[in-house]
Amino acid sequence: MTDDAYLFLLDDASAQLGVAPAAVGELACMETPAVRAWLDAQGSTPTSPHLRLLPPEETAAVPEGAERLPVPLSEEELNRLRHQMAPEPLARLEEELLAYRDCAGGRDGLIGRALAAGVAPHRIVELTGVDPATVTAAASS
Repeated sequence: MTDDAYLFLLDDASAQLGVAPAAVGELACMETPAVRAWLDAQGSTPTSPHLRLLPPEETAAVPEGAERLPVPLSEEELNRLRHQMAPEPLARLEEELLAYRDCAGGRDGLIGRALAAGVAPHRIVELTGVDPATVTAAASS
């Protein structure tokens, strides 16, 4: 398995393999001279319906003989790509998990501020639904 995602060209634009890079949003790699030169050499464009992108764990699915180019993606770009590849019910669940992660990202700081302000630990557990051990750990940090 490679650490790079792959841009590749499909002969049949209706094939359900990979994701069109435009569907993933802005990708830094699409602006690099290497990708632009590769697209020019293939007579293609970033918006071509034949151009697809696969994450590193899926690159074995690139058809044999397809024109391909390894491209590095940031963690954020990879997350967006993987999200686009997920079937609709899973994509919705992934969105919920990302929203939870974003909300929970400052959890310990918020718990610490609540404790410092005098909110009782049992009340924090009731309000947040977090494990009492989490509140205790936040109190000690």
